[in-house]
Amino acid sequence: MQPWLPYLLHLSDPTLPVGAYTHSNGLETCVQQGLIKNAADAGVYIRNMLEHNMPYNDALFVCLAYKATEAADVEALLLIDEECTALKAPQELRQASRKLGVRLLKVLSPLIKHTIADAYMQKADGHYCIAFGLYACLSGIPLQEALTAFYYNAATGMVTNSVKLVPLGQQQGQQILYSLLPLLPQLAERTQSIPRHLAGRCSVAFDIRSMQHQRLYSRLYMS
Repeated sequence: MQPWLPYLLHLSDPTLPVGAYTHSNGLETCVQQGLIKNAADAGVYIRNMLEHNMPYNDALFVCLAYKATEAADVEALLLIDEECTALKAPQELRQASRKLGVRLLKVLSPLIKHTIADAYMQKADGHYCIAFGLYACLSGIPLQEALTAFYYNAATGMVTNSVKLVPLGQQQGQQILYSLLPLLPQLAERTQSIPRHLAGRCSVAFDIRSMQHQRLYSRLYMS
């Protein structure tokens, strides 16, 4: 067994107490507006998010944070964090990313002590994707595996939200997730080759739904 595997399982554990379950990242808006009505709709939505949004946003920032940590470049890490803040146009997404990141930092900083992590925590907003890349590197997890786990976490979160919101049966949710599994390593590999200048490439409809979420009449989720 690879020595980094237990650390990868810990870092990507959905039960890690960071509060991810309280956010739908705009999915709740899509359900209320009738854009997602069944398992087929949910599957298409999740696949589109994984293929067309995440590679240029959070997943790419995981990659950039990992490489900055690997190079022990704190200044680069802080600049990446600032860029991540600037590129998250919807207020709820920006706040969610910070909340999850700060909680992840609070959970892991006492467990994985390092001067880079300390310097980052003191000056940065603390986005989840940046913290994930930082601690994946410090834990000795290879970048490909870290990104695959990051995509898996995102997929499971969206499936769980779909089961609750659409609603779907648990078996339907698992069918969606299982169909996505072969895609995740491909996305992880592709993310590593995305040109730097494409960071933050916008999926306009996704951002609009995320902005609309805060004005929904009733909400189960914080974003």
